[in-house]
Amino acid sequence: MLKRKMYDTLLAWKNKDKKECLLVKGARQVGKTYLIREFGKREYESFVEINFHEQKSLKIIFSGNKTAEEIYKRLTANIPGVKLIPGKTLIFLDEIQKCADARTSLKFLAEDGRYDVIASGSLLGLSYGDDDDKEVKPVESIPVGYEKTAMMYSMDFEEFLWAYGYSDETIAYLKSFYTSKEKIPPEINEKFEMLLREYLVVGGMPEVVANFMEFKDFTKVQEIQDKILISYIDDISQHAKGAEKLKVRKCYESIPRQLAKENKKFKYSEIEKKATARKFMDSVQWLHDANMAYICYNTTTPILPLNAYEKSNEFKLYIADTGLLLALFGFATKQALLNGTLKGFAKGGIYENFIAETLVKNGYTLHYYKPNDNSELEFIIEKNAEVIPIEVKAGNSATKSLDFFIKEFSPSIAMKLISGNIGMKDKKFSIPHFLAMFI
Repeated sequence: MLKRKMYDTLLAWKNKDKKECLLVKGARQVGKTYLIREFGKREYESFVEINFHEQKSLKIIFSGNKTAEEIYKRLTANIPGVKLIPGKTLIFLDEIQKCADARTSLKFLAEDGRYDVIASGSLLGLSYGDDDDKEVKPVESIPVGYEKTAMMYSMDFEEFLWAYGYSDETIAYLKSFYTSKEKIPPEINEKFEMLLREYLVVGGMPEVVANFMEFKDFTKVQEIQDKILISYIDDISQHAKGAEKLKVRKCYESIPRQLAKENKKFKYSEIEKKATARKFMDSVQWLHDANMAYICYNTTTPILPLNAYEKSNEFKLYIADTGLLLALFGFATKQALLNGTLKGFAKGGIYENFIAETLVKNGYTLHYYKPNDNSELEFIIEKNAEVIPIEVKAGNSATKSLDFFIKEFSPSIAMKLISGNIGMKDKKFSIPHFLAMFI
C-alpha cells in the first residue's frame, strides 16, 4: 500500500475521545476509497462499507426514522452477517452525495457514538443545483458540528519519494538544508531535481504512481493518465448542468494553453473568441468546486488578510495534478522535460503549476501579486502572521519583481524557487523547486 499522509489524519480522528463523523472530500481517483477501506480493515475489528453508487438499494437504511437505533436496525436487516462491535467498528459511507438522507443522518450517528463513521464522495464541493446527477438530492439538514471535514489530494512530492523508497530520515536530511540555508551537495541536488522532473511527469494520482513504481514505464503512465482524463471529462458531461457541460470542458482544456503562454491572468478569449466572464465564470467555479482546478486571485494589496484584497475578475487557473497537466501537453513535452531540453513559456507554466499544487496541499490559499504591467509575483502566501512573496523561475534568472516587493514591503524573507541550489542574499532565499514541500 502506498504511504499517504491522510492515514495519519484518519488515525488522529480515530483516537479522539469525542469526535464527529469524518467527511473526506477530494477529486475523483485521488485514493479516498482505497485508503479508507485499508484503514478500516487495519485499525478496526469490524469494517462495514456501503457504496451508494454501487449499492443503491441500501439507501433504504437511511430512509424514514433517523434515530441511530433505527438506522443500525435497518443496517443489520439489509446487510446479512454484518458485525457491529461498539467502539471497534468503522462504518464507511462512500459516494454519500448520492444519498442525502445518509448525510443528514451523520448527526444522529455522531451523537450515538457507538461506532465510528467515515463518509466520502467525489464532487462533494459542488453546491446543490450545480450537479446534474439525478441521484444527488438536497440535504435536509447539514450536520454542522457533527461532521469533521478532511480534504484529500493526489500524492505530493514527499509521498512520491516515499513510494520510491526514500525514508523519513532522508527527507529530514533534505529539510535540514532548507532550515539551515546551507547549500546542498551538488550530486544530491542534481538527483532530487531529476526525481522532481519525474514527479512532474508522473504526477500524484495513486494508480499512476503505483504503476510507475512497478514498471518505470512512462508510456504506461501516459495511458493511465489518459484514462483518468477521460473519466474527468465523463464527470463533466454527467454532472455539469445543461449548457455548462461544454463550457466547463472548454475551460478545463484551455488551462494548458494559458499556462504555456504565460498569460498574466486567465483569459476567456483562450476558451473561444469573444468569450466573456458572464458566459464562463460559473464554469470556472464549477472546476474549482469539483477540485479539478485551483483558482489563484490577483491581490491588490499584500497585507493581511489577503482575501480581503482579491480582484475577483483577475485570476489564474491551475490543474489540480501537475502530472495530468503534462498528460494534456502530450508525450513529447514530457520527454523534453525529462531530458532537460524543454524551453519556452510552457516550462515556466509547468513549474508554476507544481508550486501552486504544492502550496494548496500544504494548506495555503492561492494569491498572486501584480501591481502593474512591469511587476508580477507568482504567489504571495500568509505565513507566520505576515505576507511572504514567492517568485517561481524555471531556471535561475533575475528577480526584478521580487526585488521590488522587498524594497516596498520589507518582508522578513522572500522566496525564489529555482532550478539550482540554495542561496541566501539579504532577505532573498533561493531554493530548488523540490524543497517547496517544506514551505
